[in-house]
Amino acid sequence: MRWLPAINDFRDRLRAAQATESLADRFEQLAALSRCRLGFLETLALDRAVSHLDPGGVAGTARLRLALLASSTVDQLVPGLQVAGLRRKMLFQCHVAGFNQYRQELLDTQSSLHRFAPQIVLFSLSAREALGRIRLTDARADVDAAIGETVADIRGLWRHARDAFGATVIQQSFLNTSELVFGSFDRQVPGAPAQVVRRLNDQLAAAAAEERVMLLDIAQASERDGLDAWFDVSCWLQGKLEIAPAAAPLYGELAVRLIAAQRGLSKKCLVLDLDNTLWGGTVGDDGIEGIVLGAGSPTGEAHAALQHYAKLLQARGVILAICSKNDPRIAEEAFRDHPEMVLKWSDIACFVANWDPKPRNLELIAARLNLGLDGLVFLDDNPVERAAVRDALPMVAVPELPDDPAQYARTLADAGYFESVAYTDEDLRRNEQYLANASRDLERERSGSMDDFLQGLDMTAEYGLVTDADLPRVTQLINKTNQFNPTTRRYAPDEVRGFAHDPRYVALKFRLRDRFGDNGLVSAMILRSDPATPEVYEIDTWVMSCRVFGRQLESEALNVAAEAIRQRGGRVLRADYIPTARNAVVSDLYPNFGFQRADNTHAADGTVTWELALDQYDPRPTHIKRRSA
Repeated sequence: MRWLPAINDFRDRLRAAQATESLADRFEQLAALSRCRLGFLETLALDRAVSHLDPGGVAGTARLRLALLASSTVDQLVPGLQVAGLRRKMLFQCHVAGFNQYRQELLDTQSSLHRFAPQIVLFSLSAREALGRIRLTDARADVDAAIGETVADIRGLWRHARDAFGATVIQQSFLNTSELVFGSFDRQVPGAPAQVVRRLNDQLAAAAAEERVMLLDIAQASERDGLDAWFDVSCWLQGKLEIAPAAAPLYGELAVRLIAAQRGLSKKCLVLDLDNTLWGGTVGDDGIEGIVLGAGSPTGEAHAALQHYAKLLQARGVILAICSKNDPRIAEEAFRDHPEMVLKWSDIACFVANWDPKPRNLELIAARLNLGLDGLVFLDDNPVERAAVRDALPMVAVPELPDDPAQYARTLADAGYFESVAYTDEDLRRNEQYLANASRDLERERSGSMDDFLQGLDMTAEYGLVTDADLPRVTQLINKTNQFNPTTRRYAPDEVRGFAHDPRYVALKFRLRDRFGDNGLVSAMILRSDPATPEVYEIDTWVMSCRVFGRQLESEALNVAAEAIRQRGGRVLRADYIPTARNAVVSDLYPNFGFQRADNTHAADGTVTWELALDQYDPRPTHIKRRSA
């Protein structure tokens, strides 16, 4: 994992962390070690140190139960999973099914797996069982039928895991360890083992998309890294380890990326340095005509390749920003006037060029974009600047770049900071929305008052019940929103679909438009009736994008919710606020709307329950027109 910084004093730092009396400080020191480049033995040692922590005593961590169901030996994978979780402040309790006992444990309701009740089920299956059904001489129709039966069988396992546990399901793709029989001609022989595994993986990926199962694509990873980096035939023959121990840390990283992405922990913004990062040379000294970029030199093409990759990230919804020690006028001219620039001025949501320390400028960028610092990735060729940011802002991701700029794009891609489990229309339009936000900010500065500014926006809120078409975006909002999220409850797509179709729930969506453009679907609310007291509805989840903070949408959303609940006979709204490190912005949300604190709320995690009698609630006036979707 070359994007992580190397560490020379691992053992000393591990001993120092273990000797630390404060549990919180010990956890932070161990988490800092997890963000360094570690081999299998170091990962094993760190995992042992973490296993002695009391999970209940570490604030701000997610505690998750993960079951690993496999047809090979996978005990060696657990430390990598747990250390990758530590990297993201997630503590995993892992259950490993007995060797090749995954089916029995899943189907037997009295098994240890059922007692464990996993929240996440990861299937790590070998292709050998499927290959056993197919002969080299089989016709294509027979091979197709056998592959179809294998995928249908696996679909049944996914559904059973969902039905039994309500678990998130991850399916590992099949590692293609088959030797070629015909050489290059293998691809044209339906029954050739290597070709069977390729087709099996293609159909498995299609089935996972249909079933909303997350795919852990180690087949693709092994093609990128080389099979020998993942599979050691001696380990297979001696202990039936299909994933080599040396690959276990990366396996854990790839798996936990998916879990983190589903929980909204992927990064949101790529912040780029300029000199010797986006181009070669120093624009302030060399001038625009003197920087090295584009066709004509290997170095120039390497920097252009990084820009092309950043452009792809921006197209899929990653926000781009610039943080450079530079003369802002000259730096801007490069974007506007250099013929080889791939990134244009309009691609950059926030541009900061000055001579201030970069940690200070990263804080400024986060504030301007209304993002948490833990949503930023900072890319800089200078190791001194990287170290300064890591030291001052450990929550910012700072990949370690190699000396050769030809490897910059590959290193950033391999780091997986922007892992995604969905791709929505909102992602496609995100940069456009942030640029429109910049226009709104300028308008606000020019306005005589906030009231004048809001009135001048000419806002319209489009609201309605969540439909199946809205599910990807609503699920994404729920799992990615950390600030305007009073409970930070996370739900899988199937759970959100269940809320939308369950008459006990009211699932609302809100889209906000104004004269600068369409902000998109930016808020969702899930309300649940109390079976014991049907007149009481609980706000289970309420999320809103940071892009629309301060524009009265929260008032209009509560007005809509109050009307919807009254129409269903509801008389009381109840809501929890569960404090986290990121949601202090909504700590006073409910009392500001007239909710009263319930008498019986003294939870250990700081949860406060609020209640609102709807007959005492008057709709809040806003500058937003309302339209039913």
